[in-house]
Amino acid sequence: MIPKGTWVQIRSILLRPEERTGNLPEETKKVPLEMWIKGTLLDASELGEKVRIRTVTGREVTGTLCAVEPAFRHDYGAYVPEIQKITQIVKATLGEEQP
Repeated sequence: MIPKGTWVQIRSILLRPEERTGNLPEETKKVPLEMWIKGTLLDASELGEKVRIRTVTGREVTGTLCAVEPAFRHDYGAYVPEIQKITQIVKATLGEEQP
């Protein structure tokens, strides 16, 4: 049992494939429009159950419980040499380092 007050992530289907607009690529039209939201669990529950959470902005949202204490995982992709060069130029302009 996952206790009330635990940081969790839920998943909800916003639009089923048949409800989506026709102005989408074929691959996109075939799948539902999904939403994942993180927040605090409002009632003790189990993974896979429909639950209510409160987001950090105070919204109360329902969905299927899919993760407990999810990490924030994101990055900006693979290394890009041009970005390193831009960093050097900006620092040199600010007088922090030579290019």
